[in-house]
Amino acid sequence: MKRGRKFATRRLAPFSVLALVLAAWPAAGPAAHRLAAPGVTSLTNPKVEFQVADQHHVVLKNGDITAIIVDNAAVNDGQLQAAHRAGYNGLAQLGHRRRKQNLFRAPYAGINFEHIHDGTLAVAREKFEPRVVPMQLRVIDSSTVELYQRPTVNWKLESCGRYRLLPDGTIEYTFECIPRARTFHQGFIGLFWASYIDGPEDKAIHFRGRRSAARSGTKWVKSLPPAHGTNSTHPPVGGRLPTIVKDFPLTLVNHPSEYVHAEPWFFGVSHGMAFAQIFRARDGIWIAQSPTGAGATNPAWDFQWFVPGYKVDEAYGFVMRAIYIPYKSRRQVARAVRPHLDALNPSPAPRRRRAPRSR
Repeated sequence: MKRGRKFATRRLAPFSVLALVLAAWPAAGPAAHRLAAPGVTSLTNPKVEFQVADQHHVVLKNGDITAIIVDNAAVNDGQLQAAHRAGYNGLAQLGHRRRKQNLFRAPYAGINFEHIHDGTLAVAREKFEPRVVPMQLRVIDSSTVELYQRPTVNWKLESCGRYRLLPDGTIEYTFECIPRARTFHQGFIGLFWASYIDGPEDKAIHFRGRRSAARSGTKWVKSLPPAHGTNSTHPPVGGRLPTIVKDFPLTLVNHPSEYVHAEPWFFGVSHGMAFAQIFRARDGIWIAQSPTGAGATNPAWDFQWFVPGYKVDEAYGFVMRAIYIPYKSRRQVARAVRPHLDALNPSPAPRRRRAPRSR
């Protein structure tokens, strides 16, 4: 492997602990943007040490999980069960001890950074810009790799996505980005991730939510749109779609369903296995999906993220986790998800009550 830049090793606190500390202490100076980057990747933290991989893929193993992370170059060797196509990035292959076959549809990928946009027709210059600009695969340690991408050609967005395999096989994904020019002309950055699933028996996804017109109540929602670009995205409660111009070509972005999600996670089931994607509520992630993202029998279980009020050269980011486990029931998946929801969404530290003054 090639050596990275001049970086020194530093142990970082788990994000849930860091978030709790930050929430408990008032920030000095102007308030940080609510979507400010956590500062854990080599993009934003100059003390992170890495090595540049000498191949276009890295195999990570922990617990029951084997994950193969790829940059956006073609890969035709190593431990991949099938060739990987250039342009796609992220998880080329995800297997479990109980099901070694790939969850994702080859030659595509999962948790794949797919689109950059500002809701205007400027995206038509290159609808899939993350596929075009080369990515650098950086190895942090035996369980952690990053995909770094220099500022892109059209949007001038510099980014780094960290894939960390936790001891139990959970995938923790931290994405950080810095806009290097004022190219997003409607005041927000729009980004999209796709996971292409290989032939599940049921193409639907499941989440806790309610109809958008309802003011209260939560239930299980099973969602399967009738066609690509129809009822394709589910906002969080209170979420509003930013301004998207007429004839915008990325139809999964701007066609909200009649449902909102009340808890920041969702899952789908494929070949007896559940794949759940879990988020921080503070990040305002929108769930998205297509029944035919990778072909008639291969849905896409996706998500998108909007950064309002961005500033040039400021860093933004989010954190999510994904688990891949044998499926028994919705309740069983919810139990497995709960520790990760709690870790990503820690309760604020209780304020100390002042002791009454004696008279």
